[in-house]
Amino acid sequence: MDKNQYLDMFLDESTEHLQAMNDNLLKLESNPTDNSIIDEIFRSAHTLKGMSATMGYEDLAKLTHHMENVLDAIRNNKLKASSELMDVVFESVDDLEAMVTDVANGGEGKRDVSAAVSKLERLEKGEVLSEVAATKEMEKTSSNQKHDFDDFELTVLSQSKEQGFQGYSLEISLRADVILKAARVFMVFEVLEQIGEVIKSVPTVDQLEEENFDLSFSVTIVTKDPEEDVKAKVMKVSEIEDVKITLIETPDSKEEKENTSNDQQQANETVSNEEEGQQEKKTSPASSKTIRVNIDRLDSLMNLFEELVIDRGRLEQISKDLSSSELTETVEHMSRISGDLQSIILNMRMVPVEQVFNRFPRMVRGLAKDLDKKMNLNIIGAETELDRTVIDEIGDPLVHLLRNSIDHGVEVPAVRKQAGKSEEGQITLKAYHSGNHVFIEVSDDGAGINRDKVLAKAISRGVVSQENAANLTDTQVYELLFSSGLSTADEISDISGRGVGLDVVKNKIESLGGHVTVNSVLDQGTVFSIQLPLTLSIISVMLVEVQDEKYAVPLSSIIETAIIKKEDIMAAHNQKVIDFRGSVVPLINLTNFFDVPKTREDDEFYSIVIIRKGEKMAALVVNAFIGQQEIVLKSLGDYLNNAFAISGATILGNGQVALIIDCNALIK
Repeated sequence: MDKNQYLDMFLDESTEHLQAMNDNLLKLESNPTDNSIIDEIFRSAHTLKGMSATMGYEDLAKLTHHMENVLDAIRNNKLKASSELMDVVFESVDDLEAMVTDVANGGEGKRDVSAAVSKLERLEKGEVLSEVAATKEMEKTSSNQKHDFDDFELTVLSQSKEQGFQGYSLEISLRADVILKAARVFMVFEVLEQIGEVIKSVPTVDQLEEENFDLSFSVTIVTKDPEEDVKAKVMKVSEIEDVKITLIETPDSKEEKENTSNDQQQANETVSNEEEGQQEKKTSPASSKTIRVNIDRLDSLMNLFEELVIDRGRLEQISKDLSSSELTETVEHMSRISGDLQSIILNMRMVPVEQVFNRFPRMVRGLAKDLDKKMNLNIIGAETELDRTVIDEIGDPLVHLLRNSIDHGVEVPAVRKQAGKSEEGQITLKAYHSGNHVFIEVSDDGAGINRDKVLAKAISRGVVSQENAANLTDTQVYELLFSSGLSTADEISDISGRGVGLDVVKNKIESLGGHVTVNSVLDQGTVFSIQLPLTLSIISVMLVEVQDEKYAVPLSSIIETAIIKKEDIMAAHNQKVIDFRGSVVPLINLTNFFDVPKTREDDEFYSIVIIRKGEKMAALVVNAFIGQQEIVLKSLGDYLNNAFAISGATILGNGQVALIIDCNALIK
């Protein structure tokens, strides 16, 4: 079978099944007795096992098979879905994700899953979970770990016995004062290879060579020498404390029993799947018809449509110049159709933020355990849609904000209880549409932001002077958190404290044409709000004239346009300003700012465009307003990527190029 032919489909479906398993395992932890959730997880695991085996990824199939056995034991009330058991299953899912990632990167999906398989097998056998938890570190060295043989090793043992060999398991302990552990291990293997054949070691040979074990290790050997001779020869190696040797019985009868049990289980699954299929037929007579489309094709379609938008604007301009009624009518019809087409293409590229949000419950659960905190993640509006290009970029900023809320925001249970709060902290991840923007909020009911602590840290780092600090509003103080290198953590940990995070969030969001704000109430909580444009390629702008040149100002940044008198302009701190609805707003004359050749005389009236970035505003002085238009945002290329306050360019209907103003950079 040509694996490459089905590889993309395998990766897509494996990712979906792994995400479904993660989501449902979190639900199962909250509702351990809900068999419908277990059935969903079992179905995902079973499908993943089948796909992996078909594609030849044996490690994936092997680990998933043992997960199935544990899930089956939970389903049949032989095991309880406790937190410790869920930790083991989550670790296995992490291994599966790592293997699928390896396949996606061109690997063979190989991974040492012996530790995960061993834990799952112990759970299958009903061993006490506290023992499993207590021996996690010991399992790395395997001094007390049982030998679990795969099919190949069992075959070797069985065939060796038929030829007169015996299989022995040796538990070898080194003395506490041993100097070179790896050298003693090498000498033991030299002795064993002279009297027989080593078929397995725990830990693996690589781990033993790297001395990645304590003072004991296990070796399985087939030999014709008697038990006493094997032990005596190994004990001759210096610095060996003890050798425990046991005879290995080939588990033929046990294997037959397991095969019968597995056949029965598969038969039961087939029956249940058939019943399930019949039930689905009854409940859902019409299924949604979907088709997988390569994202590169959608990008190509978008690029072609962008060219069509430019030509549409050109045709509209020509029809106005010629004043032909027939041409005007045709162009208007074409504009309506291309408008509908634009809506369809943009909707095709829209992806629910659920794709990003889905990975966070696992992360929150893990960090809560690491920090000994109790917290619950509430997700609202996961169905809200964003352009794929934006979706690809917002994952990291949201990770930083969530880690910030978990570490800095939510207090430990004892502190929350003392403050009269519930021991379980609440973190909310919310997304919603508003106009041509999507808002994403990360909020918590934790300790809030300590204004004095932030100011003290900002002053010590030279971010703000002592004189200016006293005049800052709460909002301005909170915005200092986005400064590079500023952290209020008392100590550096794996989670936070290095002063990188919030500045990365701000830079990334602003590069996407959005902005982030923060609001907080001490001892009640903090809210980070991110505003993002729906799409990055086709945007609505206000076209303006600056002398004889044309510029485009994104509508998302504009509050309003106005005309003011020359005498309304005032001066403050060597800066021209105006009074805009009670606020002092700085005035930026684009003619001077962009050094545009002056072709018009100053008038007593000024046309201005009021723009906003967060709480800050500015007024842009232009010569005339042309009107609102949808334009295609084009990059300036590598040679002009340092042009200040210009985010790109567009081609207008008359073929002229208009530069697009970056309002965030202007205000900054």
